[in-house]
Amino acid sequence: MDKRNLLLISNSTMRGEAYLGWCKDMIADFCRRHNVKKVLFVPYAGVSLAPNGLTKSYDAYEAKVAAVYKEFGVKLTSVHHKALPVNAVYDTDCVAVGGGNTFHLVRELQRTGLMQAIRQRAFDGMPYMGWSAGSNVAGPTLCTTNDMPIVMPASFDCMGLVPFQINPHYTDFFDPKHGGETRDDRLKEYIMVNPKATVAAIREATALLLEDGKLSLIGNPNPQGKKECKVFKTKMENTKEYGLKDNLGFLLKA
Repeated sequence: MDKRNLLLISNSTMRGEAYLGWCKDMIADFCRRHNVKKVLFVPYAGVSLAPNGLTKSYDAYEAKVAAVYKEFGVKLTSVHHKALPVNAVYDTDCVAVGGGNTFHLVRELQRTGLMQAIRQRAFDGMPYMGWSAGSNVAGPTLCTTNDMPIVMPASFDCMGLVPFQINPHYTDFFDPKHGGETRDDRLKEYIMVNPKATVAAIREATALLLEDGKLSLIGNPNPQGKKECKVFKTKMENTKEYGLKDNLGFLLKA
């Protein structure tokens, strides 16, 4: 039986809305369904939320996220306060991993031993939620992140909570004045040299939800009328877009 309970959100912010505003009800519902009363927060992707060092940035990140969770009665505490981070993973109802720089997040998850501890608990049924970088690291590797490699992690390996790669913040916007690669170009490069890989690229205001062994795409309809998720596979002709009502179960077999 598949015990995984995952909420993998593309983005935390939307223009004109409060932080986590667009997905707050989604997070609250996920917590209620799984009887989550306390959350262990992983802030390591947030490297620039305060000007005077990483610890202050983590403190600021924790305060920002905790204020949102408090609105629906869930206590959130950051793992950076814990002397024994791995032990803290085994003493919480749920782990939430925030967005920011994926390379820094992965390095710290590996350094602290949290990567394997979170993976084990998530496969045992502990609810896991992440947004942006926190969603990216739920896949096998960080290789489909959008971030700069500001530090070098021990490897690109991540949690592998799902068998497919995730690209959050996906957009197919093309500025004709811009001479660089599009997101599609970069993702096609990845699958070209990783022929066994599958990438789920999720647009803003959407999330992947895995419960009861079923994977679904939830969130807000794309205002441009486009599909909310694009799946990249080895053969270019197999690249296909999916909407909120489509069955994404095939990705669990990627």
